[in-house]
Amino acid sequence: MQVKYTKHFLNKLEDVFSESEYILRYEKGNFKSGYCLLQSNKVAVVNKYYTTEGKVNCLVDILRSIDLDIEQLSEKNRKFLLELLETDKE
Repeated sequence: MQVKYTKHFLNKLEDVFSESEYILRYEKGNFKSGYCLLQSNKVAVVNKYYTTEGKVNCLVDILRSIDLDIEQLSEKNRKFLLELLETDKE
């Protein structure tokens, strides 16, 4: 799946987080990678001053680096996430 840098695509990524056990927060900060991942608390913090493109890139990076229980996700979000992660294998 090709990553799109639109508000709609960002909303789809945020929707995956809303159904997972991870909490997504937008906060100000000077994270070197644009985000901070607190694994033990299952919290992902993204720099709120990032552009839509920056936020999308951060959320995609986070989703590719964490283990989500895809059984928790709705069918729509499960399919979206699997297509997104499939691009890593190509």
